[in-house]
Amino acid sequence: MVTTRALSLAVGAAGAICGVGALLANSGGLGVIAGVLALIAGVLAFTENRNADPQQSLPSTQDEATAAHNAAVAADLASAKTEIDLSRRRIAELESALAEAEVDPVAAQLGEGEVLTDPETHLFSESYFKVALDARIASARRHLRPVAVALIDVAEGQVSGTAVAAPPERVADAIRTTIRDADTACRLTNGVFAVILEDTPENGAVWTVERVRRNLVSNHGNHTLWAGVACYPAHAFSSEEILNQSERALAAAKEWRQDRIEVALPE
Repeated sequence: MVTTRALSLAVGAAGAICGVGALLANSGGLGVIAGVLALIAGVLAFTENRNADPQQSLPSTQDEATAAHNAAVAADLASAKTEIDLSRRRIAELESALAEAEVDPVAAQLGEGEVLTDPETHLFSESYFKVALDARIASARRHLRPVAVALIDVAEGQVSGTAVAAPPERVADAIRTTIRDADTACRLTNGVFAVILEDTPENGAVWTVERVRRNLVSNHGNHTLWAGVACYPAHAFSSEEILNQSERALAAAKEWRQDRIEVALPE
């Protein structure tokens, strides 16, 4: 098949031959023919260029296709991000539900009718304290780590006569904001506060009680605080002995009318 480009080249070549012949023969007729052929060749070339215009639009079409592809990819990415966010929220909800469903192993050992918390301060109860102390001492024995017990009693103001007990909620709040998450704060049935301090020797226990005292004074004015501290294994080796030692230390501290922290003596 003869293309327009080839035909225009042939006509142009024929026009050139006629032009050369007209020049050599000094013939006006050949010159006219050469001009006509040149005109035809020009028209054919122009037609070829116009037919090529649709091809020139291909880059624009390709750009539109690329833009459409990119838009589709962006939409897919946005959809995937939304699904990931929903999955993360679902995982968080499941983790929260699992945490709420977990049972405190210490609380599970309480007998029927024994309460978990003190109703007035919402700290753990004496029943919980005794079970927790057994568990903490057993764990300390396995891992060769110290455990401290501090019994705390607080009176309002400076004691000069009969001591007036400080509001339990106030003391509970000072203890709660001072101890660590790993520690255990309880209120015994006689109103004394008991704290079990994980991985803590006697000097760390004394410092913790002192921080409780400072918290009370800075937030509520003058108070008198007495405390008895006993530690495993420095002062005793069983939970019962540790509790007895801390009770004796507290009794010795309360013989004073001012703030006093007594540390148990090794047996």
